[in-house]
Amino acid sequence: MHHIIQELAADNSRLAKEKILKREADAANEEFFEGCRLALDNLISFGVKKVPIYSGPDGQGLPWTVFVQLADSLYRRELTGHAARDAIELAMSASTKDQWNDWYRLILLKDLKCGVSEKTINKVLKGTTIKPVPVFECMLAHDGANHEKKIAGKKLLEPKLDGVRVLTVINTVNRTVTQYTRNGKILENFSHITQAIEEHIDQFGRSCVLDGEMISTSFQALMKQVHRKENVQADDAVLMLFDIIPLTEFQQGKSTLGQRRRSNLLKSFKPVFDQIGNIGVIPQTEVDLDSYVGELQFKEFNKEAIDNGYEGILIKNPDAYYECKRSVSWLKSKPVITVDLSVVAVEEGTGKNKGKLGALVCEGIDDGKFIRVNVGSGLTDEQRDEIWKSKDFIVGQVIEIKADCITQHQDADNTYSLRFPRFERFRGFQTGDKI
Repeated sequence: MHHIIQELAADNSRLAKEKILKREADAANEEFFEGCRLALDNLISFGVKKVPIYSGPDGQGLPWTVFVQLADSLYRRELTGHAARDAIELAMSASTKDQWNDWYRLILLKDLKCGVSEKTINKVLKGTTIKPVPVFECMLAHDGANHEKKIAGKKLLEPKLDGVRVLTVINTVNRTVTQYTRNGKILENFSHITQAIEEHIDQFGRSCVLDGEMISTSFQALMKQVHRKENVQADDAVLMLFDIIPLTEFQQGKSTLGQRRRSNLLKSFKPVFDQIGNIGVIPQTEVDLDSYVGELQFKEFNKEAIDNGYEGILIKNPDAYYECKRSVSWLKSKPVITVDLSVVAVEEGTGKNKGKLGALVCEGIDDGKFIRVNVGSGLTDEQRDEIWKSKDFIVGQVIEIKADCITQHQDADNTYSLRFPRFERFRGFQTGDKI
């Protein structure tokens, strides 16, 4: 199979790669595509980070069935540490150089290094009897602003935290805990949480996926640590969970329990999470949006989300299943605030806005906080032209700004900013008045 990988790596053309893959699919090359699945399925890991390159001499060749047995033993963690190293070296010595370096080794490293993704392979395999490569996907929310009619009836409300989406896969078969981003990239910098879960893995009963947000002292501080290779300082990170689903159902793409029952199941693990530490469950509130009381509760929940600096709220159908795709069963709603600030300076734009307004530099006090922020969104091309022509007159004017929330300024302790500020209007001007 190594010659196929070499052929794929030698040609950068997407169409050429698809042609090679189709040739193998037409030939029903099950062994090749089984190797692709082992290499590209994110939920399969072999517990090895370094696999030696073989410099020879050529062995007699390692049969595929023997390699699969090795891979399965590594996956199940029946071979770890020195035992895993010795088994890998024995398999390597039995292989030919090309067979090992350009096929078996790449599978164990989870990287075929030939510019082929699972989506490319699955595109070619569509309509054939060969099993596709599982694609890592999780449930995603739609924007509630585009589905207002869905915001009705009984709903579960929860705050949308300002963190990093993390899916924690607890595999009781090989007793491993692995964390992934929403796109299936492995996260390795929160070992204080994964190692603690491993110590309590028997309390989960069966393999499952915990879905949640990793949060820290600030979003900026967290993002600096997420993919850092060295000098990682993420021990203060806390995993806040909002869902749980059996691993088998996650792999199948859909749960058998509705949202309310999954939420209650997640809450039942709270004593375990308390023992583990650095794990919490995001609180939920159930409301009936068809009732007057429910509408008041919804408005109050929105207000609390703003006051507490949350990114927004999630509105969930209590009876909906977890589906590994974007679904209207989850709707996200961003609370919006308005702030009036004075323009203290104007900045010229760049690119297409060269010679026009780029941003309004604004300052002022709101809710006892001194805010300084650049506002460059929400302006039309005509407004940018007019404001730039009248820039001397604009300084000192008060504008209304829409934003998601007030945030602590990164560079000053006593200064605040706005998240996603957008120009709304000038205060004191009538609609249609010239600036």
